[in-house]
Amino acid sequence: MRRSILALGLSALVLAATQPALARQTEAAEKVAEAAPVTAPAREEQSATAPHAMVAAANPLAVKAGVDVLKAGGSAIDAAVAIQAVLGLVEPQSSGLGGGAFMVYYDAKTRQATAYDGREVAPAGAGDHLFFDENGKRLPFVTAVLGGISTGVPGAIAMLDMAHRDHGKLAWGTLFDQAHVLAQDGFAVSPRLARMIASKAPQASAPDARRYFTKADGTPYLAGDRLKNLDYARSLERIARYGASGLLTGPIAQQIVERVHQGPYPSTLTLSDLASYRPHSGPALCNPYRIYLVCTPQAPSGGPGLQIALGVLEHTDIDKRSATDEKAWFEFAQASRLAYADRDRYVGDPAFVQVPLDGLLDPHYLKGRAAEIGDRAGPVTFGMPRGAPKVGIDATDEPGGTSHIVVIDAQGNVVSMTTTVESIFGSGRMVGGFFLNNQLTDFSFSPTDDDGAKAANAPGPGKRPRSSMAPAIVLTPQKKFVAAAGSPGGSAIQAYNLKVLVALLDWKMTPQDAVSLPNLVAKGDSYSADMFPQPIMQGLAARGMTLSTSRGEESGLQAIVATPKGYVGGADPRREGVARGF
Repeated sequence: MRRSILALGLSALVLAATQPALARQTEAAEKVAEAAPVTAPAREEQSATAPHAMVAAANPLAVKAGVDVLKAGGSAIDAAVAIQAVLGLVEPQSSGLGGGAFMVYYDAKTRQATAYDGREVAPAGAGDHLFFDENGKRLPFVTAVLGGISTGVPGAIAMLDMAHRDHGKLAWGTLFDQAHVLAQDGFAVSPRLARMIASKAPQASAPDARRYFTKADGTPYLAGDRLKNLDYARSLERIARYGASGLLTGPIAQQIVERVHQGPYPSTLTLSDLASYRPHSGPALCNPYRIYLVCTPQAPSGGPGLQIALGVLEHTDIDKRSATDEKAWFEFAQASRLAYADRDRYVGDPAFVQVPLDGLLDPHYLKGRAAEIGDRAGPVTFGMPRGAPKVGIDATDEPGGTSHIVVIDAQGNVVSMTTTVESIFGSGRMVGGFFLNNQLTDFSFSPTDDDGAKAANAPGPGKRPRSSMAPAIVLTPQKKFVAAAGSPGGSAIQAYNLKVLVALLDWKMTPQDAVSLPNLVAKGDSYSADMFPQPIMQGLAARGMTLSTSRGEESGLQAIVATPKGYVGGADPRREGVARGF
């Protein structure tokens, strides 16, 4: 027995104002914290300042768990474990024990950024035509999501277990205490969770979800109702005692296999698939952006796509503009379109496909892509970077059920982690008090072109589907910490993260103002947006960009920056997150 539980128990757009934004870190980067226009503040309780350590996450109960761990002397990794355990209980529509994650970790002592990959993996029995029926017809997306076929081997807990072995300070078993108490004694259903329970998402109506979210009198749980989850408490006890093997082997693993083999379109997942899962770790993908170094995970994460977008924007004058300038948003949108086109064409699991990363991030190539922006929106297609392989058209449909966490501990170590079960409530199937992911629907449903060229993100045995998750940490050239940020949002994550980085680094905004800015997601010929004032919408329309206000999952951005006096954090007003520290 390796471990045990020790205790069971937008605001409107920019107003004229001046506020400091980022920390002074080097002679060049130190100047970015000075006077700059900012947005009107969101709800006061969302943002925070603190001299020693800070957490920003999507639910106040999870933030409290993380801050308490830090106050007890825990590391940023310790806090992330505690936060994830609580989020999986109180925000099950977004992440949990049955999902996956990507994380960037910054070690303040060595000044190194490490990427951890806890992406779900397809079972050994998965083939190219994973999402085709017995007649060779492609399955409808919802049918695939609700089938056992959609679930990959969960990796978030295994990834956190690995990171804890590398950087943890407190005993693993103690990190689940608050989540365990909340599961046993109950927690108040939040307004967002109540909305998801009552939503028209097919997973919310799935038998397991309806059983869990229905009270004894036959009515659904509402905001403020107390919800207990004794099965989740028992799952935490096993994970706290045995680590990731408590989830991926033994009775919970057996339940996972049995559940995904039930019903139409059953999975080929086996106990061997679960037991053989291994997370990955290695150097983060760090690329220069102006006077900074932006670090993200490697492929198959959304890191490469975000880096491409930043690389294109570096060849524009967006840093000389502001959030009130429609030309800035035009440049932002066109850079986004170019980056999405390249990402969708070339990024997949690098263990199976050739990702031409060097070519995609080559400054000469990015300068050429930036030259395509022009003054009006026109057709956009993928480029031909150096080393580009012949790959087929992508047919990936990526909804979102995701969350983001940022943690800075008292030693200056940083975690930026995006975690997910994919769609809202994952596949809608539960075991052990938690939802199983539908992550394999992040693969391209059509594996090949008409001419037989395989899509980079085609399904395959043991393969990790491409993700949009792109947690980011920003450093100075001397590798001192500047900022950390990230968001949920399905395929829109790339645009959400790009927005907050531009707002922090180019427009010198505070974290709360940056995350509260309107969102603009531009991909292909689609432009979706929220909260933009009419002058900007009209200016973009004149450039050939008609903004639609219909959109998918809202952003849930979290951001923390270093300042000379400590840390400043902000949380997206579109969700229930907060930043807190001490």
